[in-house]
Amino acid sequence: MALKKDSNSLHGEQEKSQNEDASLLELKNLENKKEIESQPLEVSKGNGNENGFLDFGFNQSILNSLRNKGYKNPTPIQKAAIPELMLGRDLLGQAQTGTGKTAAFALPLIQKLADNKELNAKVLVMTPTRELATQVAESFKSYSSESSNFKTVAIYGGTDYRNQISALKRKVDVVVGTPGRIMDHIRQGTFKTKDINCLVLDEADEMLNMGFLEDIEWIIDQLPENKQMVLFSATMPNEIRNIAKKYLNDPAEILIKSIKKETQLISQKFIYIQRHHKLDALKRILEINNEGVIIFVRTKLLTTSIAEALENSGHTVAVLNGDIPQNQRENTVDRLKKGFINILVATDVAARGLDVERIKLVVNYDFPFDKETYTHRIGRTGRAGRSGEAILFVNQREKHFLRNLENSTRTKIEEINIPSNKIINEKRMEKLIENVNESSLAIDENEDNKALIIDVLDNLKEKYSMDDSNIAMAAINLVIGNKSFFVNEDDSWIHKQNNTDRNRSNRNINNRMRNSNRRNNYQNDSFETYKFNFGKFDGVRVANIISSICNSTNINGRSIGKIQIFNDYSLVDLPRDLHRETKNKLKKIKVRN
Repeated sequence: MALKKDSNSLHGEQEKSQNEDASLLELKNLENKKEIESQPLEVSKGNGNENGFLDFGFNQSILNSLRNKGYKNPTPIQKAAIPELMLGRDLLGQAQTGTGKTAAFALPLIQKLADNKELNAKVLVMTPTRELATQVAESFKSYSSESSNFKTVAIYGGTDYRNQISALKRKVDVVVGTPGRIMDHIRQGTFKTKDINCLVLDEADEMLNMGFLEDIEWIIDQLPENKQMVLFSATMPNEIRNIAKKYLNDPAEILIKSIKKETQLISQKFIYIQRHHKLDALKRILEINNEGVIIFVRTKLLTTSIAEALENSGHTVAVLNGDIPQNQRENTVDRLKKGFINILVATDVAARGLDVERIKLVVNYDFPFDKETYTHRIGRTGRAGRSGEAILFVNQREKHFLRNLENSTRTKIEEINIPSNKIINEKRMEKLIENVNESSLAIDENEDNKALIIDVLDNLKEKYSMDDSNIAMAAINLVIGNKSFFVNEDDSWIHKQNNTDRNRSNRNINNRMRNSNRRNNYQNDSFETYKFNFGKFDGVRVANIISSICNSTNINGRSIGKIQIFNDYSLVDLPRDLHRETKNKLKKIKVRN
């Protein structure tokens, strides 16, 4: 394993890089920067007054589409981006999902295409995943629904080439796709790029994380030199800045000042849970909230096993992972939107770009690797100004990651307890009473059923001499069934775990504070920073690095300093006075083989 020794200046450089990722980035070569506050998309289901969009100069068909969708006023990013794009300027925008960024670039591009209908396939939008490509294409279609002869096509892997080729042969205004499939069509000559006059890179940082940098640059090189470019990214790493400097021409820059408001409608909570109790805890949570739920796990295998366990408990569940065929994935999302499925068990990549309004709860069954993953996961709820809830499972080894997550997101995540038998039974009783009440209110809505119910009541009273009380009790018993209505399982493990974990947590916090103070006192004088060529992409964790160093050398784990894990490399602070033999051993260490 290759190893390079860096100077102590790396500390400052890396800390600076991380701070830049969490704050506003100033690009020296970009002018006309606009800093905007993020806020939820305002949607009106009332009269659909579109006055907020009149100032942009949209044609009546676009305004009609916005009115039909219930859009009332533009979001801040739309206010800032739309005028620049209408002028034909390149644009660099920093925005998370849920801020209305798709409309920010789709609406002005639809207007421009309506003004010039001579050329074919004028706009190309690249997205990191198939799900996001589908979502963006659907947005273009909905915003142009009142426009005649406006065509949008989505091209991505996992679907039939022939249908895509056939769609591309016809007159197309907007092509939305993933980098791999776009490259395939360009190479085969089935996608003509000579008429492209605008390229949009959506979620550019995610495309880089997935290794699409070379593909993106290859595609850009195949497009006409004279084109408008739009780049949206949730974060601004160096690679994004380099792309902006290399390809964008005097762009307008729009940066969101803070992501805090985007998640303020999401109630963020965590539960201390031992690994062998996670499934039991999940089932108890779903007793309280089981309509519109996404459960995030790390592996495809776990999606299946959890889904099967929840199905056996009576829930309507579906799986979303990379092994699911594309048409089946689209069908699953559609069933989730329509309410035929209440719970989705998914991996991160498969759920990227998923936008379903009815999602009320996100459960992080497995701890997310980084802040971006966590933000993406919880962003599946609390969409378009609606409230949502996110619950994070945290085991004993992950507690320090929780503190890091709170610091990086600048959000306090509230601790909650696993629902006990008492809480679950109270919820079941409350739900039963609500259902009976709703059923009584619905009787008058169907005259045929009402007549039938009256006949049944009369027969029961006349034939079996039953009074109203007995009939009501029998009807409720029929709903409850033969199984015990209340949960009577042993839940002592919940109380025991909560008390044990709190005591451990207090001890660990005190120990970490002492260790942190001791390390900080000697950090500058006693440590050197070493760079190792493995990182997040290799699935490496802090514990793996410490274990490998201790097993391969005579370095004690307590003498290891700060550890920073990046996508494809890691930085480790080690004692400055290491022997040559120890340094040679460090060059050969392996982490997770």
